[in-house]
Amino acid sequence: MGRLTAMIKQFQEIDFSFRLELLIDYAENLPELPEKYRKAKEAGINQIHECQTPVFLWAEYSGEKVILIADAAPEAPTVRGYVAFLVDLLSGMTPEEIEAIPNDLLNQLGLAQHLGMMRIQGLSAILPRIKREVRSAVKDKKKS
Repeated sequence: MGRLTAMIKQFQEIDFSFRLELLIDYAENLPELPEKYRKAKEAGINQIHECQTPVFLWAEYSGEKVILIADAAPEAPTVRGYVAFLVDLLSGMTPEEIEAIPNDLLNQLGLAQHLGMMRIQGLSAILPRIKREVRSAVKDKKKS
């Protein structure tokens, strides 16, 4: 959790406008959606409906680590940036480490107080959804 603590501290120590710039930097680095997930996205599978911006999310579990795959509309750089931040932070963690991430991460990063209620609701739904997807991926892996 040392990396998480450092990232929270980094966000908290900078002015809100710079926090948004940092999110935009993350947004620009969100990996392209792999081909195998494009049809699922087109079908609306794994969309986070609480977000007004289309956000899609998948979790893969292999070798005791989680890999997150996500896509968010480029027209919404704040949302895309937060999604990319979470993908960067959580990919490579164990399911237990991800489960331990506080659901109020958006607040801890100092982002929530400057966003509108609808955006907060949408962004706040992403981390719990990630946790559900991870639990599902682990369960599926144990079945096979």
